[in-house]
Amino acid sequence: MSTLNRPKSPHTPTTIKKGEKEDSFWDKFSTLGRKRGTREVKKIQEEGKYAIDSPGSPNQFDIPPEDYALREHEQRAVIDPQSNNDPEMLKLQAILIDWINDELAEQRIIVQQLEEDMYDGQVLHKLWEKLTGKKLDVPEVTQSEQGQHEKLNIVLKAVNHTLGFHQKIPKWSVASVHSKNIVAILHLLVALVRHFRAPVRLPENVFVTVVIAEKNAGVLNAQKFQEQITSEYDDLGMRCEKDAFDTLIDCAPDKLLVVKKSLITFVNKHLAKLNFEINDLNTDFRDGVYLCLLMGLLGGFFVPLHEFHLTPQDVDQMVSNVAFAFDLMQDVGLPKPKARPEDIVNMDLKSTLRVLYNLFTTYREYA
Repeated sequence: MSTLNRPKSPHTPTTIKKGEKEDSFWDKFSTLGRKRGTREVKKIQEEGKYAIDSPGSPNQFDIPPEDYALREHEQRAVIDPQSNNDPEMLKLQAILIDWINDELAEQRIIVQQLEEDMYDGQVLHKLWEKLTGKKLDVPEVTQSEQGQHEKLNIVLKAVNHTLGFHQKIPKWSVASVHSKNIVAILHLLVALVRHFRAPVRLPENVFVTVVIAEKNAGVLNAQKFQEQITSEYDDLGMRCEKDAFDTLIDCAPDKLLVVKKSLITFVNKHLAKLNFEINDLNTDFRDGVYLCLLMGLLGGFFVPLHEFHLTPQDVDQMVSNVAFAFDLMQDVGLPKPKARPEDIVNMDLKSTLRVLYNLFTTYREYA
């Protein structure tokens, strides 16, 4: 990234002096962080070296034991080098880089490599401000690693709030982003693209292979798993094919009235148990309160009142309510709504109809 005068990344390669060892495997590839655990995995050990491999894969890569700074029963995760060279992975990164550069062109910020330019939160800070039109009170430039962590923590809190992560745990953290974990950074950027309906088309079903290494009794064991970064294109909420509700609103307003009446009757049948009633699908659901209560009634559980804003005071609290209701839908096994919480708050009729119709088809026989 150019323009921003930032301190060197903690993992930026430096000139190797005489007597010093060259950057290890773990420095050359982004780590996914560390965590303790006692999970049993397949042990692969060869005399004089350690190699990581997965069943059915003939390729192995050597990892000297001294490169593992792991404590007993500690785990570390890295990306399989083959995933870094996967064409779809490279395409995804290129599209995200172009999108960020387009958004920040007026500020003359140029991103060249995601893990090197996103890790300290400076570009993410500017991107969030550009996308939301808001300002965040954080230092422009942070010189120390501690300062980077503090700034990134503030920026990620703002980003997570915007993305609606009020109950669910995101697939990124301060530690993973600052350690230049490319998987975490990609998850974060894809979430921003989806949320703000960016005018880009991401490659579908991009997966990366992650290698988990663990030390047990001084011996290193490893296993691989697949991590999905993007899913089907329609699930991104961008330029989806028209559905029945588009046709109803555009071509059959008389039938639309029948559908709305059926949905209102369905909703009131259940809300009546709490002595509530709705009259307008567009306005009565925009603050998310009835949607949260309805999910508790349909799911057969009590929704604690402290988990959402019973009398929301602003748009942010409304968005938080709707996002919480969407989380409840997924908790009971329903697919994630394609609508955004903001669409419901902004009284987008098609989005509200789609969400309620999904509930209607699932619970219409529920007394």
